[in-house]
Amino acid sequence: MMVEREAALRAGLKSLALDLSNLQIGQLLDYQDLIGKWTKVYNLTAVRDPAEMLTHHLLDSLAAVPPLQKHLLSGGLLSREGDGAKLLDVGSGAGLPGVVFAICCPILSVTCVDTVGKKAAFIKQAALSLGLTNLMGLHSRVENIAVPFDVICSRAFASLADFTAWSAKALAQGGVWMALKGKHPADELSVLPAGVSVFHVEQLVVPGLDADRCIVWLRSSSAAV
Repeated sequence: MMVEREAALRAGLKSLALDLSNLQIGQLLDYQDLIGKWTKVYNLTAVRDPAEMLTHHLLDSLAAVPPLQKHLLSGGLLSREGDGAKLLDVGSGAGLPGVVFAICCPILSVTCVDTVGKKAAFIKQAALSLGLTNLMGLHSRVENIAVPFDVICSRAFASLADFTAWSAKALAQGGVWMALKGKHPADELSVLPAGVSVFHVEQLVVPGLDADRCIVWLRSSSAAV
């Protein structure tokens, strides 16, 4: 089963043109195993079948990695001196996509925040088990975070209006929001607050998953959102 999962993961990575090391591929598979183990006790996710977990969780998150890397490179964030680029994953749950981003982008500092203590504890355990020194789990409400992040992302978290409003204090000067969505959220886009603007809606193709996926990229269009 493990061999089949690894083969399916490698095929998906090839389809996404994602070149990961054997170590990173191993970390992704170990991470999926961790989710499965913790879900038996803490119900981290409703998806429990390993094959379905691979497509609906890992590959679904991995599809967003190339667009994220492109954004970081274009903004010079991956080569920035100091602490490097910082990403906040809001309502992270089992760490999707934050843990996947931390594995694929080792130079990126990733914080996964969730209001549920057990989910934040899982992220901390995942960071320890997988050897991810660039990953941190935080038990908090995003509204209480004022530390600046270059990218604030979410996956199936809330409406775009709520997502941007609740996390506005954590957005760095020149930072962006990265919202992973299903179908193009036209209704949500039409009710965005005045201080938030969309600069790109990017369609995603997830290997092995026949479903609509997109990334909505947003930024603050005023000094204060």
